[in-house]
Amino acid sequence: MDTTESTTESTTESAAKNTTGSATESAVVSQGAGAELPSYPIAPGYRVNVRSGPSTKYAVIRTLTLGSWVQIYCQAPGEWVTGPYGTSCIWDNIGPGQFVADAYVKTGRDGYVTHRCA
Repeated sequence: MDTTESTTESTTESAAKNTTGSATESAVVSQGAGAELPSYPIAPGYRVNVRSGPSTKYAVIRTLTLGSWVQIYCQAPGEWVTGPYGTSCIWDNIGPGQFVADAYVKTGRDGYVTHRCA
């Protein structure tokens, strides 16, 4: 099984499956009760798979486009993945039932940047 979590710019996956994130690092989104979530960039040159759970064994739901930014709602331990930002077992929840390997997200830290998913 191929455990690669991203594809490079030469990928041939349909653009119709791709979505983008926020345009600026300082962008924040209000999430109930005044909480705000920062946006984090996906590693440059990568189209990252969004999966239904914290492992490459879960189905790919969609693929993030080049230059995407994501908001991390919570983080979960899962399969170890190596990416441009190191090797990690942390998976970022970017929406209901949507996870990306933290090794492809520039959070500025090697560990958790928010609470663990319940």
